[in-house]
Amino acid sequence: MPDRNYKGNGLTVHYNVRRCIHAEECVHGLPQVFDPHRRPWIDATQADNDALANVIQRCPTGALHYSRSDGGAEEAVPTTNTVHLAPDGPLYLRGDLTVTTPDGNTIVEDTRIALCRCGASKNKPFCDNSHLDIDFAADGHFNEVQVKATEGKTDAALRVQPSTNGPLLLQGRFTITDASGKTVEGGNTALCRCGGSQNKPFCDGSHRRLGFEG
Repeated sequence: MPDRNYKGNGLTVHYNVRRCIHAEECVHGLPQVFDPHRRPWIDATQADNDALANVIQRCPTGALHYSRSDGGAEEAVPTTNTVHLAPDGPLYLRGDLTVTTPDGNTIVEDTRIALCRCGASKNKPFCDNSHLDIDFAADGHFNEVQVKATEGKTDAALRVQPSTNGPLLLQGRFTITDASGKTVEGGNTALCRCGGSQNKPFCDGSHRRLGFEG
C-alpha cells in the first residue's frame, strides 16, 4: 500500500516511501512535479498527465505508481521479465512480478522492484540503499553459464521468493543483463542476497558460511 497519495487533475500519484532509494528518475524527468526541497514534494497538477505517467514508469523501484480518472491508460504489465545488475547496487526487476514470503504468501505484485543484494537492507528483500553505507562492491558482471535455460512462456509471471536465511529464488523466465550490456535468457535461478558470494550475482552458498539472516 502507498504511504501517500498526491491528487492532480485526473491522475493521482501514489508514493511508497520505504521502496524509494532516491534514484531521482522522477526529479530529473519532471522537476516541476517532483521537488524534494518543496513540501509537499509532489505536485501532480504541474504536468500533462501522459507525461507524468511516463516519468513515473521510469521509477526503477516501484516506489511511485499512479491511477487515472481522466480516461488515460494505466501502466501496462511488461511482456517480458528483466533483471538488471546495478554496479555496487541492487537488482532491478521489471515485468509481471510477484514477491512472496518463503512459505508462499504474497508480499507484493508489481511491475518494477529493486531487490537488495548486499545483505544489509533493513527492508529485505527490497533495497533501502544500505549498500552505500557498507561500501558494497560488486561490478555487475556475470558468468553466463550460470543462467539456466528453462522451458515455458517468456511472458509468464516471474515469482521472486526470498528463501529463509538464503538466496533469492527466481521462478519463471527472465532476461538478465549485466553492467556491460551482456544479456542472457534463462530462468529458475538462485541469486545471492547475502552479499558474500564469490560468483555474484549467483548464490554460491556463502550465506551459510556468513550466518546470513533474512
